[in-house]
Amino acid sequence: MAVQPPPADRRIVVENAAIATVDPHDTEYARGHVVLLGNRIEAVGEGPAPARLDNVARRIDAEGHLVTPGLVNTHHHFYQWITRGLAQDDILFDWLVALYPTWARIDDRLVHAAAQGSAAALLKSGCTTSADHHYVFPRHGGDILGAEIEAVRELGLRFTALRGSMDRGEKDGGLPPDHAVEELDAVLTASEEAVDRHHDASPGSMLQIALAPCSPFSVSTRLMRESAELARRKGVRLHTHGSETAEEEAFCRELFGMAPTDYFESLGWLGEDVWMAHCVHLNDSDIAKFARTGTGVAHCPSSNARMAAGIARVPDMLAAGVPVGLGVDGTASNECGELGTELRNALLINRLHGSPRALTARRALRLGTMGGARVLGRQDEIGSIEAGKLADLALWKVDGLMHSSIADPVAALTFGALPPLAVLFVNGNAVVEQGRLTTVDEDRIARTCAIAAKDLAARTS
Repeated sequence: MAVQPPPADRRIVVENAAIATVDPHDTEYARGHVVLLGNRIEAVGEGPAPARLDNVARRIDAEGHLVTPGLVNTHHHFYQWITRGLAQDDILFDWLVALYPTWARIDDRLVHAAAQGSAAALLKSGCTTSADHHYVFPRHGGDILGAEIEAVRELGLRFTALRGSMDRGEKDGGLPPDHAVEELDAVLTASEEAVDRHHDASPGSMLQIALAPCSPFSVSTRLMRESAELARRKGVRLHTHGSETAEEEAFCRELFGMAPTDYFESLGWLGEDVWMAHCVHLNDSDIAKFARTGTGVAHCPSSNARMAAGIARVPDMLAAGVPVGLGVDGTASNECGELGTELRNALLINRLHGSPRALTARRALRLGTMGGARVLGRQDEIGSIEAGKLADLALWKVDGLMHSSIADPVAALTFGALPPLAVLFVNGNAVVEQGRLTTVDEDRIARTCAIAAKDLAARTS
């Protein structure tokens, strides 16, 4: 059952909090207020809220808390929640070969369970908007995309569902087994139907669709090109994996005679309506092309480390003007599944480039908020705390044992352990209270996911 938007005249007042707005000026308030009106932010500022406000349904004394925009996740694979902890010591290509046979046996029931597990983990770590890249559609799997969308709707997460695809199987020189891929024409038909059925382009949308052929090593050139044409005709965004590993670059050079970014450029796959996951192995020319065209990047630091893919050149991308947001990636390559922890991991991993200023606390927070909003094309609605924007906020408790001795609350969030989440608002609704989901029974989700994982494992034994 969908979470309904709050009444348009209902106000919620948050006071006495440290506030990091992540607005264009990085405005912060040591002790400020935020007023929510319906599903929008009505006001934000220093000191207490105005004394006279009508229809105040709730006042929150946020003493000892940091208020930030809700976090934005730009890349994930929700279905992998029920295949965590496998192929623990493999690089990407070996990991995929090990897991494709299992993933090829999923169905809509298992995807519904996995999507709820993934979405719950995101919400409980401060994420209010997520994109999910689903690209495995077994022939008798049922309505997998619909099951995923319904699962997320029940939890109240703002969602961009990426209708992914694979049509290049082993017989065509690709990595996936032939039984795990779809026919090209079927992909295009299903992609158009997904947009027509689910995409909501209206202001404040809780659900959008993007088209997302999986990767150069699992998708034909024709499908890449025709997916881009379809997406632009339908007015939706494009997503894929790009330049994730050295092996991927070697694959592209052997098959296409060029490196990944040049290949994408040849197909019309660079532009402001495109973002790519990982982008670990970009050279100076690649970064310049991304910057010139406005092509976005989903930076997935934990997954990149888990898969030994390398360290993405995020500081160089930001300096060049490339839109960069954070991504969890699938939980078969980031078993934690939290977006909040990616703030710290991005901050620390990017300092391995050799400079303690490669990424700062506030730049890490911006990556996880406005950076992600820009990558998803929603920077006018989410990603910062400004009057008129959607009421997606996180209230972090930073006066407890793990954080009370850190004077800078933004540093407490980005350098320290992930703080307890006191309240998470999505679209003006409190979907997390005191670290627990309010919309569904998270213990039931845990049980359902455990059963689903065992069911899927039994199908492949």
